[in-house]
Amino acid sequence: MNASAPLSVVKLGGSLLEDATMRGQALEAIATAFTSGERLVMVHGGGKEIDRNLAVLGIPKRTQGGLRITDPATLDVVVSVLSGTVNKGLVGQLQERGVVAAGLSGADGGTLFAEFHPPVEGVDLGFVGRVVSCSPALVEAILGAGLLPAVASIALGRDGVLLNVNADSAASALAGALKAHRLVFLTDVEGVKDASGNVLDRLTAAEIRYLLGSSVITGGMRPKLQACLEALEAGVGEVIIAGPARHTTVLVDGKGGTHLVAA
Repeated sequence: MNASAPLSVVKLGGSLLEDATMRGQALEAIATAFTSGERLVMVHGGGKEIDRNLAVLGIPKRTQGGLRITDPATLDVVVSVLSGTVNKGLVGQLQERGVVAAGLSGADGGTLFAEFHPPVEGVDLGFVGRVVSCSPALVEAILGAGLLPAVASIALGRDGVLLNVNADSAASALAGALKAHRLVFLTDVEGVKDASGNVLDRLTAAEIRYLLGSSVITGGMRPKLQACLEALEAGVGEVIIAGPARHTTVLVDGKGGTHLVAA
């Protein structure tokens, strides 16, 4: 790895983590870029695996406004799945591809600090956090050792409490704190689409704000675009949202997907 190379933060999530083929494509792209000398940090979620574990334990899944209501029992599952099963599984799959990765959560080293998320439509979300600051020291130390950091989206709150945080927001905060050149969201969609369903190749910060104020952007793309905007405002050079067919292209030469820039 070239210590002077530009840094990219790559976020994996959604159905991509569930589909073995798409996950394999994404990890191959990450391994190719990393072994070619690119400096990379990976951030991940794992909602579907959490759902499966909750079902096995008989704990109901509850959401409000697209966020998981996280009571103490649910928090135990979230922490164990994200920091354990999913994180270490990804570390192992990267090792298979010749990449030595170090798995950690955002709570380690005070990497991600969050406040309790305010109620949504009057509903208390429990142990759900909103990232308010990031300390990149541990991640930078891992990079300095020539390893690829793989960060699970768990944050530390006040008085040492652990909080479940949105992985897009975690990736955005980390990219800003690391002064990353690029933030890449590898997902199961090809990019941001307009009202006609066409993928938009390029968006400025002003255009992102316009879309967020319209009815064009719905579902999970709304918090993702908000995270993109926060990253750009924090000084990240560009943000890319790319689907499975464009993973390798995006990570190797920066083409493909939807590119979001400050201006």
